[in-house]
Amino acid sequence: MLAIMQPYVFPYIGYFQLIQAASEIVFYDDVNYIKQGWVNRNRILLNDSDFLFTIPVAKGSQNKKINEVKPIPDEKCKRKFFLQMKYAYSKAPFYKEVMELIKKVCKKEYNNIGDMGIDSILSVYDYLGKTIKWSKSSICSPLNADKEKADRLIDITRQFGYKAYVNVIGGRELYQKEYFNNKGIDLYFIKTGKVEYAQTGKKFIPNLSIIDVLMFNDKKTVLQFFKNYILI
Repeated sequence: MLAIMQPYVFPYIGYFQLIQAASEIVFYDDVNYIKQGWVNRNRILLNDSDFLFTIPVAKGSQNKKINEVKPIPDEKCKRKFFLQMKYAYSKAPFYKEVMELIKKVCKKEYNNIGDMGIDSILSVYDYLGKTIKWSKSSICSPLNADKEKADRLIDITRQFGYKAYVNVIGGRELYQKEYFNNKGIDLYFIKTGKVEYAQTGKKFIPNLSIIDVLMFNDKKTVLQFFKNYILI
């Protein structure tokens, strides 16, 4: 089964469950960048509520592809981001090691925000002692970029030799199982099971960035969370 997904910077746990469900993932980096989307933003737990962090980009536009938008976190932005993490998670049990992971990602130079997102995801797997099989659509499938959304996903799935494609649960609003079936591809959506753990607040806030999951849970537990999903 193949997963195809835009690369996000430190995405929520459902993204990692998508990767878990698939044999391979293609990072969809040559599709349009969405302003106010999740490519360069996500949520953490700060002062007992969810807080949106943003990685600044240069001239982010929906007329540009993800791999055409460059991140520009200058030193001031990095210090601010690291301070936000400190205020949010300094009392979390795995703060020290997870902060090392975050700083390693944020201190690198990237050609585009897609590459930063990919590196953040791969760094999580490296931290967990795991590897994944992955590619980028801009490299492996640039010639079919003009196809309609569903048709391109079907084309890439076929190209990689798979007969099944899995998407996040929100994809049900965009893609129809029957359409994929008629093209010889089985379409699945991933539904996250109950993932709950002790945070610092009184009330559990779900679906935050993977950063939150890593801060409060040991590696074995995180990997178990990755498997807590169903396919529909």
